[in-house]
Amino acid sequence: MSLFLALLLQVGPNPALDNSLGLPDELANRPPRENAVEESADPVSQWLAGCLAQLAEDPARAHSQAQIRLPEVSGPDRVMTNHCLGLAATELGLWQDARQAFIAARDETPPEELRARARFSLMAGNAALGSGDGEGALLLLQTAQRDANAAAAATLEAIAAMDVARALVALDRPGEAFVPLSRATLLEPEKAEAWLLTATLYRRLDRLDDAQQAIEQAAKLAPMAGDIGLEAGVIAVLSGREEAARQSWGSVIETQPESPAAITAQSYLDQLGPAPAPAKPAGSGS
Repeated sequence: MSLFLALLLQVGPNPALDNSLGLPDELANRPPRENAVEESADPVSQWLAGCLAQLAEDPARAHSQAQIRLPEVSGPDRVMTNHCLGLAATELGLWQDARQAFIAARDETPPEELRARARFSLMAGNAALGSGDGEGALLLLQTAQRDANAAAAATLEAIAAMDVARALVALDRPGEAFVPLSRATLLEPEKAEAWLLTATLYRRLDRLDDAQQAIEQAAKLAPMAGDIGLEAGVIAVLSGREEAARQSWGSVIETQPESPAAITAQSYLDQLGPAPAPAKPAGSGS
């Protein structure tokens, strides 16, 4: 693998999405950004490192710098420039720009570099979802999954499979989403995210017993995760187990006070209202 593509695989998140598609939060959230490029004497990686650093401070400036540089470069430099251009466009919510940049980066990546091509297709697919193009997103994400599979990159394929499921939900085809989610849990059985998404999907389809099994598996793998506690409570209350729901949401508040998950858990508890008073023992006085 060439140096620039090795470095590429150390960076480049799937872009974070807003929830404008109406997806549940659990299906809209993306994995966090990976570590930035380490210092290197290679000028290509140095430029990318500088552009990525600029993203955190001024994404508009990073976007402009990448646009200015793009016509002047070719080969690995052009791939890296499109990479940063796509990330900057993502930060700015310029979904179509991001999609075009990531597709260009993928198309200019050597065909044998399947991992890098899969990652760029992932990012392009998520940008397509951000723009509201579910069909276009599905094609890109399925391409990413195939490339990751061909590269024997299990973790990358699992992420792509989860993204394919998200695209199918966005297209109002939730029943089809179980196939890629099953693939994700097969590839990464010890990762909680796919189990959480599976539980959420079962719950949305009113298959509450199946949802309960999936959320229990997710909770075993990540017992402190706030999003899992929230979903466990939702499944419980829909199943008529109000006390279990209160316990799940209360644990989120207790373990992660002031977090967004705790705020959501408190809002759920407020909707339930005060807990019922304990029943008096038989024969007790008034």
